[in-house]
Amino acid sequence: MALLDIPVQATARPQREWGLDALRVVAITGVVAIHVSGLLLGPRSGGPAWWAAVTVNVGSTWVVPAFVMISGALVLSPRAHADGPAAFYRKRFARVLPALLAWHVIYLVVVRCWLRGEPFRPRIALIGLLDAKTFTALYFLWLIAGLYVIAPVIAAFLRGGGRRRAFGVALVALLWTQLGYAVSTLSSLLGAPRPIHLGVWNQWWPYVGLFVAGWALRGVVLRPSGLVAAALAGVLAVAEPIWQYAHPQRLLAFLPITRLGPMMTVAAICFFLVATGVAARITPGPRTASALRRLSGAAFGVFLVHLLILEIVKVIVPATSPVILAAAFVATLATSYAISLLAARIPYLGAIF
Repeated sequence: MALLDIPVQATARPQREWGLDALRVVAITGVVAIHVSGLLLGPRSGGPAWWAAVTVNVGSTWVVPAFVMISGALVLSPRAHADGPAAFYRKRFARVLPALLAWHVIYLVVVRCWLRGEPFRPRIALIGLLDAKTFTALYFLWLIAGLYVIAPVIAAFLRGGGRRRAFGVALVALLWTQLGYAVSTLSSLLGAPRPIHLGVWNQWWPYVGLFVAGWALRGVVLRPSGLVAAALAGVLAVAEPIWQYAHPQRLLAFLPITRLGPMMTVAAICFFLVATGVAARITPGPRTASALRRLSGAAFGVFLVHLLILEIVKVIVPATSPVILAAAFVATLATSYAISLLAARIPYLGAIF
């Protein structure tokens, strides 16, 4: 109950919150780690290499909901909607639409057809597009686009109710998502599967709770003891899916090892609170703050390009050991950041980074 007894402190916040910048850098590093470590995942072997891959892969899954929380913390701010929905849509979709269109073409043509040698079949390509499965992780662009569409409505509703209303909406939406997936799981266990299908038009709905939670928790500053408790709870929430992956149990069917599972939701919330809590107490120097801003700003480009870089790395050096995998991770992350930072300086090219 200690966490519940910690008060919310209303503190004046600077325009730029370095805690969210740092969390975004950690999150994009985790996304790259997920995709690189996935190359060594397979049937349970129990060896050190397998355990390392599972720990990194499953243990990094919380970063996906954390990204949504960061977006909600910024996008649902009243300042973002001060000029009305039309201005909000122009600004946000001018950012996401060029990237969404360009990178779907790049991954379909360059990666799948050229690097992988897959034949181009229009019907299959269209189905993959509608299912948001053109390529790994591109679903996230549709997820964010959907949240942008409904953001003005959510922001308008939250504006008159204060933080209490934001907490209430976040809690209800989070519980609704967990209930929906629990019912789907239970239906499967009873022999009447009712899978939840997420495509381009509804990719966003399970993330509304996280989206609102990001805004609701943005001003929460935990006491030092609360920060320690949140960090410990986050670590334990991540450890459970790692253990479950290696020891699958039918009774744990309601704790799925997915980015939308309850454990990853808890972990994302805990680490979000840790990031904002630490940032409220520590002020980085100008150089550190500037570096974090640049790295945070380039994270979107890293997300978009890193899978392309990883495909090239796989061709050059197949992942056969943890050492090679670690080198592939460093090379993929560093190259992706270099490309993203450079592309942002180039006219027109920067529009898709």
